[in-house]
Amino acid sequence: MRVAHFDCFSGISGDMVLGAVIDAGVPAEAIRAALGSLDLPIKLEVERVKRCGFAATKATVEAADQEDYRFLPDVEAILARGALTPKQRDLASTIFRKVAVAESTVHGMPLERVHFHEVGALDSIADIVGAAVGLDLLGVEKFTSTPVPTGSGTVKCAHGLMPVPTPGTAELLKGVPLAPSTIKTELTTPTGAAILTTVVTEYTATPVMTIDRIGHGSGTKDFLEQPNILRLMLGTANTGRKAEGETDTVTVLETNLDDLSPEVIGFAVERLFAAGALDVFTVPIQMKKSRPGTLVTVLCAAEQVSDLEAILFSETGTFGVRRTTAARTKLRREAVTVPTPWGPVKAKRGWRGDGFEVLTPEFEDCARVAREHNVPLRDVYAAVKR
Repeated sequence: MRVAHFDCFSGISGDMVLGAVIDAGVPAEAIRAALGSLDLPIKLEVERVKRCGFAATKATVEAADQEDYRFLPDVEAILARGALTPKQRDLASTIFRKVAVAESTVHGMPLERVHFHEVGALDSIADIVGAAVGLDLLGVEKFTSTPVPTGSGTVKCAHGLMPVPTPGTAELLKGVPLAPSTIKTELTTPTGAAILTTVVTEYTATPVMTIDRIGHGSGTKDFLEQPNILRLMLGTANTGRKAEGETDTVTVLETNLDDLSPEVIGFAVERLFAAGALDVFTVPIQMKKSRPGTLVTVLCAAEQVSDLEAILFSETGTFGVRRTTAARTKLRREAVTVPTPWGPVKAKRGWRGDGFEVLTPEFEDCARVAREHNVPLRDVYAAVKR
């Protein structure tokens, strides 16, 4: 599997992504041709620069300042007239829509009324479209990324002076593991956050891959503390036994409870499952002052974190929920129906590329058959496995 890994040690922005894909081998002329087809007064300049002594590619979009705001339909009309492949157009449109949803949330207005500020400017349109074209031309099947530093301090934007990360960037990075940074500037921009969260499916410090190409995209500023560079590593995912299943990243939520009855905890577990948690389990623990307690652990997708944390706080009254990100390897799986002497029963089949296979009967369906036919549950299980 071809993999691309974003090493965002100095954050990420649209022009850094554009520079990195060009430095990694995507022809600049292919991106220029796509941008030219948009019929906008923009020009892409590419040059080699150094940041803290390290060579990188700087992509700069030259465009006149425009005072008019653009709405999402305006941007989509621009994309529609461009000579882009369906995949490139869909990727660019998804990135812009992600920005629109974030702006809609932070400003509390309907999606159709959101107007783009910096991201609707000509240079940002070029960054996003150019990045969509370049990322597509890389020909990779999976994108991963390191945790993302946002920077610190404040930045001046269309709504005045705002803390870093700005509200829009913070909204876009919900569920994404962040990295600390003491540099007093905006390292990750809304454009960079939108591109990253649209394509990346796993956040990990060290990807499991064999690297064959590396692209370095330069930011505009030159820091004293570290190179202002986005590193894009391309290669092939290792195919050893550990990589024969599927891999993904989940968020782990944990809280310690020592003042609740088992019934309340059980009800909270039911609500968490109903809200879409991948798994919920409890473990008896001993807390301070030798009090017996319960550790509640929830596994979920990044986009479910806010909803599930709200349930933990409201149902348990906990004062805090710990949040970590974990990479996992899982079996490929499918739902199947297995014939038995008492009729069909649902089960789950899992397998790996090395021939390993397992079949797990679905408890609820097995229990239904056992009740309807007055047979032991273990006999139904055995029939399904046979």
